[in-house]
Amino acid sequence: MASHPVSGIQHSLRAGDYEACIASVGATLRCLTFQGRDLVVPFGADEVRPSYRGATLAPWPNRVVDGIYTFRGVERRVALTEPTRGHALHGLASWLDFEAIDKGPSHVTLAATIVAQTGYPWELGLETTFQLAADGLTQTVRVHNRSDEPAPWGTGPHPYLVAGPGLVDEWSLELPADDVLTVTDDRLIPVSLEPVETAGAERFDFRRARRIGQVEIDHAYTGFARDDDGFASVRVTAPDGTGVAMTWDTACPWAQIHTADKPDKAVSRLGLAVEPMTCAPDAFNAGRYDFDAGLIELGPGASSAASWRISAIA
Repeated sequence: MASHPVSGIQHSLRAGDYEACIASVGATLRCLTFQGRDLVVPFGADEVRPSYRGATLAPWPNRVVDGIYTFRGVERRVALTEPTRGHALHGLASWLDFEAIDKGPSHVTLAATIVAQTGYPWELGLETTFQLAADGLTQTVRVHNRSDEPAPWGTGPHPYLVAGPGLVDEWSLELPADDVLTVTDDRLIPVSLEPVETAGAERFDFRRARRIGQVEIDHAYTGFARDDDGFASVRVTAPDGTGVAMTWDTACPWAQIHTADKPDKAVSRLGLAVEPMTCAPDAFNAGRYDFDAGLIELGPGASSAASWRISAIA
C-alpha cells in the first residue's frame, strides 16, 4: 500500500490570505486559495491528476506534432502521450515524482532529473520553487543541462484559473496579446501566426476585457503588451469584480489559452487554462514555421530559468 496519496507527497504553504498545496508528482499546483476562494481548479490529493491540471511542463510545453522532431540535423521520435490526436504532449516531467530539497512555511523547492532516453537523449536537472507572498504564488523553474551536447528545451505551467462561481462563460477575460497561432481543427497542428483581429476578433481578440461567453479557445498567443519591467499579465474576472491574474516575465513570450472544453459537461469549462510558455507549440520543429517559435538550445552545462505568478483580484 502506498505511503502517501496517489498525487504524491503533499506540501502545504501559507502566507497571509493565501494557501497552496503542491503535490510532488509532476511538481503540481493542486490547489490555491485566497481568503478561502479557489484561484485554480483543484483536485483531491488521492486523485490521479486530471488533464495536466497544475502540472509543471518540461522539457517542452504543448505538443510535438506526431512525436517526431529534428534537432541539429538528427530526427528523433518521442512517445505519443496524446493518443486521440497522435502527438507527444507536455513533455517528460509531468509524471516524475519530485523530491523536496528546501521547504519552509511559505515555500518549497522540488527537484527531479529527466534522464537521457529514447527520443530525448539528454540528462537535465530540474528544480522548481513555489513561493507564497503578499502578491500571490510565484513559481520559478530552473534547468541545468548535465549532458555534453546542446539540448532542446522549453517549459511552462498548466493551471486552470478560477475567477469566481459558475463557468468560464460567465467570466471576463483581459488578454493583451496582438497575435494568435491558428491551428487545424482536428489535431491542433500549428498553421500560421495571425493578428487577433484578422484571425477572428470575436473569438480571439480580448485585448480589452470582455465576457468570454460561448467561444472555444485552445490556442497559443504572443505579442503581449508588457509593463516597464517586462511583465505580461492576463486577468480573469467574475461578474462581481473578483477574479485572478497571472503574470509572467520575458522568459515566456508565448501563452496557451484554453477554455477547457470537455465532452463531459460535468467537467467542461470549469476554469480557464492560462499557460505561459518559453516557446510555441511544436517548437521542437521550429524550422517548419515562418515565425520565431522560441526554442531554447541549452548548451552543455548551461542553465535557464522562467517564472510566473498567480494572484487574486479582490
